[in-house]
Amino acid sequence: MVNADVFVRDVPGQLVGSLEPISLVDGNIVGVVHNRDSIVNGRIAVNITFEVSDPENLEKLKNIWKSRDVMISRISSVVETFPMEYLLIGEFGPSQIEKLMDNAGKAVGLESLDIRFSSKAADKERTAMISAAVRSSDDIRKLNAFMASACKKANIVFIRGVGK
Repeated sequence: MVNADVFVRDVPGQLVGSLEPISLVDGNIVGVVHNRDSIVNGRIAVNITFEVSDPENLEKLKNIWKSRDVMISRISSVVETFPMEYLLIGEFGPSQIEKLMDNAGKAVGLESLDIRFSSKAADKERTAMISAAVRSSDDIRKLNAFMASACKKANIVFIRGVGK
């Protein structure tokens, strides 16, 4: 999956001229935003999300766009992620949880991670809210198993959020 920002000349037919080459390289358009409010130097911004089978076809598409005077502003891949949240309760410090999540990242491969800690309470227990995203539902199962095992070993109460 690819997301591209391109600029086309503000003349009739240019939007179609920028989209048609995607089919020429066997691509599949998923979404298009034609931003008529964003005109720069006589060109209109177009955001296109599409699937393309391989990097070689993407290079062919770039060459076709250049030959048709379509200015490429940005091209990046779009990766679907699967989020999961965990609440941890126990006697731990931030460095212990950061190490735990470093190990989780090595075991599963985290796409994103956010950790928030409560202030330390008088009874020495604290909480950590962890939001993580992985690339597949299978990775969620692996991350859940890793977290359950690691938290049990560290004597940390582990509450898993409801995910997909």
